[in-house]
Amino acid sequence: MSPRRSYDQYCSAARALDVVGDRWTLLIVRELLAGPRRYTDLHADLPGVSTDVLAGRLKDMERDGLATRRRLPPPGAAFVYELTARGRELLPVLQALGAWGEAELGERRPTDALRAHWFALPLLRALEGEGLVEVRLEEGDFHLWVGALEGPVHGDGRAPREPDALLTLDADTAAAVARGELAVPDAVRAGRIEVTGDGTLAKELREI
Repeated sequence: MSPRRSYDQYCSAARALDVVGDRWTLLIVRELLAGPRRYTDLHADLPGVSTDVLAGRLKDMERDGLATRRRLPPPGAAFVYELTARGRELLPVLQALGAWGEAELGERRPTDALRAHWFALPLLRALEGEGLVEVRLEEGDFHLWVGALEGPVHGDGRAPREPDALLTLDADTAAAVARGELAVPDAVRAGRIEVTGDGTLAKELREI
């Protein structure tokens, strides 16, 4: 575990950056917003991070009360990391950072890695209401708990139950939403997002 570095400034922003300002920490939080994750899964979805740095950041996050490590019951018996309540409070911080960064996103570069679920937080910002939403892209499927007040806010793969709305779109449309260039209702009206399902969210999106 690395010694905690500090700006030694009596300022809440500086104190916050003492805890989450290290490289990779907030991106680990982004991944853990999907719920418990194994170390190998985190490493796979954080391309570019070394094993030593990832292990060190996770230990730092445990020390600082942002994450915990526990063993799954048999037959899984694997260790997983998950956010604490304190760690989940970083969701609006990440959302604000993502909204601010929309202008920096631009077009995808040849060297840019991409995971389908990285569009989860932009879509959560763009959707209103409450409910379970399944999202299908050619690059992969994920699901969102829109309006969730606690627990995971997104997850990989198909929804764990019948979703309130199913959104089918392509990566270009998802990227336009992430860049702030396209609102979800406009994409639905233009036929760039197909909405199916009988839940309230689906009906509201189709009626916009």
